[in-house]
Amino acid sequence: MADFKPPLSALPTGSKPTAPRRRWPLRVTHFAWIMFGLVVILFLVYPVLVSTNFMFLFGKSPSLSDLENPKVERASELYTSDGVLIGKYFRENRSPVPLSKMSPLLVDALVATEDARYYEHSGIDLQAVLGGAFSSVRGEKRGGSTITQQLAKNLYKIRRQQSRGALGYIPVVSTIVAKTKEWLTAVDLEQRYTKREILRMYLNTVEYGSSAYGIKVAAKTFFNTSPDSLKPEEAAMLVGVLNNPTAYNPRFHPVAALRRRNVVLDRMGQAGVLPPAEIAALKTKPIVLDYHVERHIDGPDTYFRSAVSQFVGQWCDSTGYDMYRDGLKIYTTIDSRMQAHAEEALHERMKALQRNFDNFWRNRDSNPWVDDKGNEIPDFIQTQMKRTQGYKTLANRYRNQPARLDSALNAKRPMKVFTWKKDDGDTTLVMSPLDSLAYYKRFLRAGMMSMDPFTGHIKAWVGGLDYRFFQYDHVKQGRRQAGSTFKPFVYLTALDNGYSPCDRIRDERVTINYVENGQDMEWKPDNVTREYTGINMTLRHAMARSVNSITAQLTEKVGWGNVAKYARKVGITSPLLSVPSIGLGSGGDVSVYEMVNAYSTFMNSGFRSEPRLVTRIEDRNGNVIKQFDPVQKRAISAETAWLMTYMLRGGMEEPGGTSQALWDYELFRKNNQIGGKTGTTSNYSDGWYMGMTKDLVTGVWVGGEDRSIHFVGSQQGEGGRTALPIFGKFMEKIYQDKELDYTQGEFPKPSVKISKKYNCVSPSEPRRRAAAVDTIAADNLLEQMNAGGGVPDSLPRR
Repeated sequence: MADFKPPLSALPTGSKPTAPRRRWPLRVTHFAWIMFGLVVILFLVYPVLVSTNFMFLFGKSPSLSDLENPKVERASELYTSDGVLIGKYFRENRSPVPLSKMSPLLVDALVATEDARYYEHSGIDLQAVLGGAFSSVRGEKRGGSTITQQLAKNLYKIRRQQSRGALGYIPVVSTIVAKTKEWLTAVDLEQRYTKREILRMYLNTVEYGSSAYGIKVAAKTFFNTSPDSLKPEEAAMLVGVLNNPTAYNPRFHPVAALRRRNVVLDRMGQAGVLPPAEIAALKTKPIVLDYHVERHIDGPDTYFRSAVSQFVGQWCDSTGYDMYRDGLKIYTTIDSRMQAHAEEALHERMKALQRNFDNFWRNRDSNPWVDDKGNEIPDFIQTQMKRTQGYKTLANRYRNQPARLDSALNAKRPMKVFTWKKDDGDTTLVMSPLDSLAYYKRFLRAGMMSMDPFTGHIKAWVGGLDYRFFQYDHVKQGRRQAGSTFKPFVYLTALDNGYSPCDRIRDERVTINYVENGQDMEWKPDNVTREYTGINMTLRHAMARSVNSITAQLTEKVGWGNVAKYARKVGITSPLLSVPSIGLGSGGDVSVYEMVNAYSTFMNSGFRSEPRLVTRIEDRNGNVIKQFDPVQKRAISAETAWLMTYMLRGGMEEPGGTSQALWDYELFRKNNQIGGKTGTTSNYSDGWYMGMTKDLVTGVWVGGEDRSIHFVGSQQGEGGRTALPIFGKFMEKIYQDKELDYTQGEFPKPSVKISKKYNCVSPSEPRRRAAAVDTIAADNLLEQMNAGGGVPDSLPRR
């Protein structure tokens, strides 16, 4: 009965048999519902799994803190004490600006081109996503990302290595996970920020090519303008490059950039941003660039920036900040106006001095590298070349191939080199590496620093002729013998141990006896003229005239070891040898930086100030995160310090004082007082001048790159003729600049009672000296030292 089927005749006329309804097995139906449920659950749970990085599968997503305080790389900025921006440090050059300082056309162009429904969606444009998917199926390339999604990707670097989880290394899956993160982050951004805030962050974040990040830097890089001053065609070009900053860079791909710009203009027309007639006119215009790319350390090439970078870099290492990323504002002690005056003074004098130097050696028909007897050093350039890194690289490349090495060293090619003959300081010459080395060895070098002695703030720092070509810094990096500028430390030692400026020592030939390694030794120092006046000179008069014989006698009386100790107390940090001739500058090499610091101790009532280049550092929001206050400590008594300033004034006030060439400059109104000391080392290898006013202490050094490169004769080579004029010209410019708060006047009165006699009369002489008196070239002990290449073993070290 169960299998009974009615006959066809039993069916109604016109009817067809109906097939029995097929039923799915119960287990298949259940499975389908289970799978559907899992898909729904997965759809709901998947975003949570991604955002929480479940089992480390999906990688890190932006946290709530990241969303509310996005960390965008921002260039750190370097400012002078008078508020002038002089440079930046960055990996991604970015300086954000508010939307109110951007051209409205820029914003309209961006929306019309990148996200036409920007104001309608909430972070994800489903219509654009579906359109992009269908386009991909048809083999077309069409993006579906919104501006908010692009911001999420750029702002949080979602696809970088650090954001990958375990699934991030699986092709296709990694893309799906990254897209999910972008969508989730975009929705979060839309919930936390307004549409205008998102546009501001986007335009300040994205890359525009040529290492320009953010619209402010891009506008400056391509058009040398600001974002609010962009013309319509310029705004369209900058929006156009966002699609591909390399392919559409107008500097390198002008045709492609023009085509892309016109696409943006068309879309602006379609969106009704500008009328069709204006769009048509704009499309006919060429792209006109005013192109300038800022380097990762941008700004003028100056020597003090290297010192600032080193100092701030060390501070960042200790605090966790990054000067190339964190948008710090670094305020220096340098005054831009004083820095300019210092550079001008040095350049003006060195240009003239170089001309004299070249003529001097041209007339002698010789190269300027000579030995102690004035004879040219044979194979000097070849010997110097072997010490260079370039030679070592070539020697390694052509090992055991002397002919090829010699050919490389003599191969000529065009080189951009420094010159004083052009205002921009460079020219192109055809020369070989050996020619280039010989060319540069002929240049005299210089270093100069000026500091406020009361705060330690460095106001000007010129480390050389031109940082582009001479990167060795002669302020802090370079060290040379100080010559007679070291003599004041002998007199300091005496004054602090019972002597007074009015005490007298006779100018006469002396013999200094001492014991070295158990042997009796003697030293007979000479005056520069090898003549002795026989005058029983006051200490002030002797220091003013830089008399070697009296300095040597005083050094023996106070102890050369004590002279070294006092020099270190007031600011000399380089190693010093305790030798009888230490007062004449042969105890060791010192820097301009140290000498300025030491002389500043005299002006600062005996307090030694730590020289400062940075006053404070602010974060990107303008909050002060580090204040560098003056650091001072008592080095000598206030009385001794004031007496030393009085002694140093003797160079101008005492008969025959070595500073009196300063009368040639406009420096002596309103009873202006200047203290100072000239210095010249053996063979005129180094010229020094240390100058002091009531507000500033300035040090200047002039010399060749090597000690064997120098003038021959005091008329050209002594410090009073090489270094002193730079100080004189600098102070002239300072006093003439009415914007600066530096006036002429007397030194500060003593802050304590002066118990020692200091106001004493010296023999009357013409105020201008007729001959060089500060050189130590005639000192036979120093001649022995130079001939032997250093301090002889016979000198005591105590």
